[in-house]
Amino acid sequence: MKIAVLDWYTVSVSGDISSDILKEFGDVNIISLTPPEKTAEFIGDAEIVLCNKVLITKEVIDACPNIRYIGLFATGFNNVDIEYAAEKGIVVCNAGQYSTNAVAQQTFAYILDHFSKIRDYDKAVRNGEWERSPAFSYFPVPTYELSGKTLSIVGYGSIGRKVAEIGSAFGMNIVISTRTVPENCPYEVTDIMTAAEKADVMTFHCPLTDKTKGIINTELLSHMKSSAVLINTSRGGVVCEKDLADALENGRISAAYLDVLEKEPMSPDTPLKNIPNCIITPHTAWAALETRQRLVDIVCGNIRAWLGGCPQNKVN
Repeated sequence: MKIAVLDWYTVSVSGDISSDILKEFGDVNIISLTPPEKTAEFIGDAEIVLCNKVLITKEVIDACPNIRYIGLFATGFNNVDIEYAAEKGIVVCNAGQYSTNAVAQQTFAYILDHFSKIRDYDKAVRNGEWERSPAFSYFPVPTYELSGKTLSIVGYGSIGRKVAEIGSAFGMNIVISTRTVPENCPYEVTDIMTAAEKADVMTFHCPLTDKTKGIINTELLSHMKSSAVLINTSRGGVVCEKDLADALENGRISAAYLDVLEKEPMSPDTPLKNIPNCIITPHTAWAALETRQRLVDIVCGNIRAWLGGCPQNKVN
């Protein structure tokens, strides 16, 4: 069986994850990155196609009639025409809930960075300020405890629940805003504007839909405290970047931590680029080593299940 892996670079930039595990399924062609115009050519006569973000359109499917299975190195599957794939008898499977621990961990890396000021004090020490201190302890920049702070979480899937669990362990007050009221939720559940008003930290873990697109906008930001922190590790499209830039520059909120942007890789034209209180990481929250290995293991497990006649994580 021939297998085309179209964007292995998105799984392993430095070679820290081996692709050898895929060889159990047949002849594997590993492609680092695939430009859109080369997709059909690189797939060729492969029966299994594995990818993360490469567009698998109707035209690509028609040009590659041997495709029987499409596996995604991702939870999202909007890059594949799943309805047309189903018409052609092609099974499409995603990889769900592989990144819960890593994304929750990075969310708290942001929170701790803001409240504990580690970067500020490391810089101060490197600049010799502690050496010149008249006392044993040097703390000109205020730091704050998380205990007693309100953490508002938008979205209550596996990541939202994990963030709530960790926040609760820190002694934070947890407020949940989600599309459907969860059963037996141990935390306060409210609408998004009330969650914004209460938040010392507001973090987004929701899917990108017509209802959530641009939901972080001037109206929402106007409900937040001027001392509040906004975090987005979900999808860049939930943020209206101009509105957030205006809020940060005018002190309507204290800071924003973003792992995703509307356009990725980052556009040099984003209004958020040079704002000091906007901390941006390059879509890394999901990318811990163990997380990516788990992702590959899930993808391989999906292939085994499909070959065994019982597809799992099928999205079409």
